[in-house]
Amino acid sequence: MAARSNCFYCREDLSGKKFVRKDEKQVCVQCFDKFCANTCVECRRTVSSDSKELHHKGRYWHSDCFRCAKCYKNLAKESFTSKDDRILCGTCSSREDAPRCHGCYKPILAGTENVEYKGNSWHDECFTCYQCQKPIGSKSFIAKNNNIYCSLCHEKKFAKQCACCKKPIATGGVNYQDQPWHSECFVCSSCRKPLAGTRFTSHEEKVYCVDCYKSTVAKKCSSCQNPITGLNPHTYALMSITLFKSSVLDLN
Repeated sequence: MAARSNCFYCREDLSGKKFVRKDEKQVCVQCFDKFCANTCVECRRTVSSDSKELHHKGRYWHSDCFRCAKCYKNLAKESFTSKDDRILCGTCSSREDAPRCHGCYKPILAGTENVEYKGNSWHDECFTCYQCQKPIGSKSFIAKNNNIYCSLCHEKKFAKQCACCKKPIATGGVNYQDQPWHSECFVCSSCRKPLAGTRFTSHEEKVYCVDCYKSTVAKKCSSCQNPITGLNPHTYALMSITLFKSSVLDLN
């Protein structure tokens, strides 16, 4: 005659019945769910004997409750990490560890195109010109008042305008009578020769190289026919040149 087996708690005969072995004790299903079953961390309900149970670091879940704390993806058959008592899938864990974009503040995932400048990082598409809002990518840019500008927008907004052609002076120019000029625009009114680095004089608000002033403007001596220039240290002005430099950075 076979030995009888009884539930450790209710002493019910377990012959021919489903039971659970717990700490070397035989327990009927009802008593197991009542006295022995663990509580699911997620839903706070009992993980009954007929449920699939998952456990990690002394905590227990129903199989359907074992999900990523961020995206809620079921991780019963997936790899995961544990951070601050939270269960995270690989993708969400990477997002939390990734640096944040200085533009959109979203994570910059590994392998994503990005730009680093002055200790900050941007997604490639977030690193844009403050003026035109177009991505700068690998093109050169200029920082101004904590904002980033592409070269074209910086010229339009901040560069000095040539008194002659009215176009921006990007890299260098000539100052004359408190007005900026492109070097190639500041020329003799007669022969059109550039006056950069040469001596010149002015007459009736026009500038002339020395030779043209002598031949076309200066009065001629009625006796010798040579130009009367009145040469003295103050007759000719020596042009001063100022370079309008910009802090252009090249990402190439």
